[in-house]
Amino acid sequence: MQVSANGVRIEVDIHGPDDGEPLLMIMGLGMQLIAWPDGLVDELVARGFRVIRFDNRDIGLSQPFDHLGLPNIPLAALLHTFHLPVKAPYQLADLARDAVGVLDALGIGRAHVCGASMGGMVAQHLGFSHGQRLRSLTLMMTTSGHRGLPKESLKVRRALLSRPRPGRTPEEKLDNILDHYVGLYGVIGSPGYPAEPRQLRERIAHGVKRAFRPQAVARQLVAIAADAHRAERLARIDAPTLVLHGQDDPLIPVAAAHDLAQRIPDNQLEIIPGWGHDLPEPLWPRLATAIAAVAQRA
Repeated sequence: MQVSANGVRIEVDIHGPDDGEPLLMIMGLGMQLIAWPDGLVDELVARGFRVIRFDNRDIGLSQPFDHLGLPNIPLAALLHTFHLPVKAPYQLADLARDAVGVLDALGIGRAHVCGASMGGMVAQHLGFSHGQRLRSLTLMMTTSGHRGLPKESLKVRRALLSRPRPGRTPEEKLDNILDHYVGLYGVIGSPGYPAEPRQLRERIAHGVKRAFRPQAVARQLVAIAADAHRAERLARIDAPTLVLHGQDDPLIPVAAAHDLAQRIPDNQLEIIPGWGHDLPEPLWPRLATAIAAVAQRA
């Protein structure tokens, strides 16, 4: 279904009993709500949650923002490198207000929140700017954005900035897009839990057929670059917090998790060997159990 949240049309998907503990799941850069695997959602529902997934603005079936144009990513990267202000079409704080708007539209006063990657950055904004709406906070494979943290390798950066090959027919274009994203996940995925290639390709195809909005990814990427002062605000988070991270995350090195744990007052840190920057099926029970444990501290 769609709701009006912060004045934006947001696609929402809910699983679990009406009286379950509300758990708002915020996905990462360019990722749709279906990137939270159904199997992980089932694990969370089995632990008593009412799981609320949604497409961030500009992504999936939520309201597009194409009228804002395509940002100049090289310029944004240059400004970010020299610590100069980056102008973004919208801010991560806007995405956090959208998330609050989803809770408002559903009549939920307070919820447990879990954010992954960019979604974890948005969840941090919820923690320090909308803390009264949080019961607990799970920050998964994400970062404070502090300048001193290690960056991804050149190999990962090249994979992120690469684009699918053009195709002459719709079928060839789709195949090239799928080849591209299968290759990307091969670079950033979990070395200890490698994805089965056919299943991975099917999941990616399902997402591409649902919605494919590469221009929105550029706008969200610039929003991340523009979010310059998040780290300094994390001490204001007072919800019980869980920091979940893979020891072998190639995209956001594990040092980011230790940094978050140092900055957030009431937190627990769990580092998982072999886990990269994805959500492999063997880890679903462990992730669900960890999220349920921090929720019990609320």
